[in-house]
Amino acid sequence: MKFKDGQVSLSSSKNRRSYRELRKLLDKSLKISGNLWNWPIAGHLTLPTLQRILNLAWIYELQIKSSGCIMEFGVHYGSSLAQLINLRSIFEPYNYSRHIYGFDTFEGFTNVSNKDGSAKEKDFKVIKNFEKHIEKMCDIHESFAPKEHMRKFTLLKGDATLTLTKLLKKRPELVISLVIFDMDIYKPTKDVLAKIKPHLHKGSIIVFDEFNSQDFPGETIAAMEELDFKKVEFLQSPYLPHNTIYKFS
Repeated sequence: MKFKDGQVSLSSSKNRRSYRELRKLLDKSLKISGNLWNWPIAGHLTLPTLQRILNLAWIYELQIKSSGCIMEFGVHYGSSLAQLINLRSIFEPYNYSRHIYGFDTFEGFTNVSNKDGSAKEKDFKVIKNFEKHIEKMCDIHESFAPKEHMRKFTLLKGDATLTLTKLLKKRPELVISLVIFDMDIYKPTKDVLAKIKPHLHKGSIIVFDEFNSQDFPGETIAAMEELDFKKVEFLQSPYLPHNTIYKFS
């Protein structure tokens, strides 16, 4: 099932009814828990949500011994970005050099090509100025960590090809330990892959969120063109069916 905003769901009609019922229970829990809402909300997290959190923790640990920053291309609602901040606080709370960069247009897909399957222009668009909401959310998450006065994440709004170019021009010494591709479509994935390769090192991790996906084939096609598949081994995520990891060498 594809929703109006471009998101694809494989949930059955029974699952969707369960989601609606769980949402009602969540609203009730939030109302009665008041200022103590944080722990009760955990009881309403669904299996797919927990899969995503466990997957983020897994890939974070894969790169933890490597030096460099983390980049996520395709922030959307900011959930992964916020949890990456929390995972840094858990696994390496005093590593303030592990800066996290998030890239998104927040205007939905642009430059959709015939290589992108069911993707359409403006899919995944969010409301105007939503990046301010994400920045505030991430600031709050970061406030729980040591050295909370230091902002250790940056949200870059706009075409990732352009914002990444500006960043690398400003920071030519930037080394990358973890890259998460969640832009889904061909052109920006290919362009960004080409630009980041000189900044990766043996041990860097590249994550493709829609690898080998029939709905969003463009991401895999871009990887085929920018990486030598005869020399590349992709590691399947144990948590998500289309999440695939490549350790750069």
